[in-house]
Amino acid sequence: MANFETVRELALGLPEVEEATSYGTPAFKVRRKLVARLREEGVLVVRIDVSDKEFLVASQPATYFTTPHYDGYPAVLVRLSEIGRDELGRLLEAAWRYSAPARLVAAVDASRRP
Repeated sequence: MANFETVRELALGLPEVEEATSYGTPAFKVRRKLVARLREEGVLVVRIDVSDKEFLVASQPATYFTTPHYDGYPAVLVRLSEIGRDELGRLLEAAWRYSAPARLVAAVDASRRP
């Protein structure tokens, strides 16, 4: 089970991610592009490819969901009470890769190679 402090710790560990606000709620952005934001207590909005979103919602509906407002939009809603730290970390990294400029992603990947 994760909470917003877990989100903050994991998100700020990603390259060039900064804490900000979006629609008046706490958010995390990479170069001014949204990675994730708190939608309401216990629910996180995470930017992700639509096909990945559809897979997550279909395969783990207790954890991932959408609303009509987000249908067709590249973001999935996450129940923090239903997601573990490791899975949340992978999801936030995927969101970072989706939102970050391609050159930044390539530079980070290149720096991680042995």
